[in-house]
Amino acid sequence: MNRSVSRTLSAVLVFQVGIGILLVLGDMRQGPISLPGFKPDAPRLSEPVRPGDQRRVFDPRRDRPAVAPERDPGELPNRLTLTFDQGIWRLEGAIAEGDAERLIPQIDRADPPIETLLLQSEGGSVRDALDLGRHLRASGIATQILSGEFCYSACPYLFAGGQTRSAAASASIGVHQHYFGENTLLPAFTAVEDIQRGQAEVMGYLDDMGVDTRVIRHALATPPDEIYILLPEELARYALVTETP
Repeated sequence: MNRSVSRTLSAVLVFQVGIGILLVLGDMRQGPISLPGFKPDAPRLSEPVRPGDQRRVFDPRRDRPAVAPERDPGELPNRLTLTFDQGIWRLEGAIAEGDAERLIPQIDRADPPIETLLLQSEGGSVRDALDLGRHLRASGIATQILSGEFCYSACPYLFAGGQTRSAAASASIGVHQHYFGENTLLPAFTAVEDIQRGQAEVMGYLDDMGVDTRVIRHALATPPDEIYILLPEELARYALVTETP
């Protein structure tokens, strides 16, 4: 092999190995689960939000808002679960891949039929949230978030599917950047086309649901290990809520 070609190939290999190391380190730093104490000076979800001070460190397995719920919700399910309790339908837990396909038949078979669905979720699969939200809208089902309860990450997109949408003043609703598909050793910038396609799908969905797509700017500006808490006036401004409970 020509020496110059050999040197070029060697240089490319070294470069690729170096990039690989940087990608792994970058993914460890930017992954969806933040390490406790990784941002020691960043405010936690336990601290109340104020206008202009709305970003909080967020680990879905650990962090909960400071507000106290009206009821004791107990431990949320590890996976989105539809339940009927005291005359109220609830959809709670983490949104996993495949939940839309699993839950849509349950929603359709619900007895009594679902008119309003109470939501509480730390988020999860964006695509499943969109599919479920579209089905709620097609079925004319309203969505609601109770006082002191929360809806984060992909959950607000599910919430947006409600025919009408209401959230108590002390409900906590937050958005941030998303991973589209499974998280791998490669961070988002190596899959720009997929990310852009995913964001376009979310924006199209919000527009179809009658929600102001400007809400996406808060999500795009907030990294996955943080959450941007929307104030009640923002929820109204972006038409994410349509009614006051």
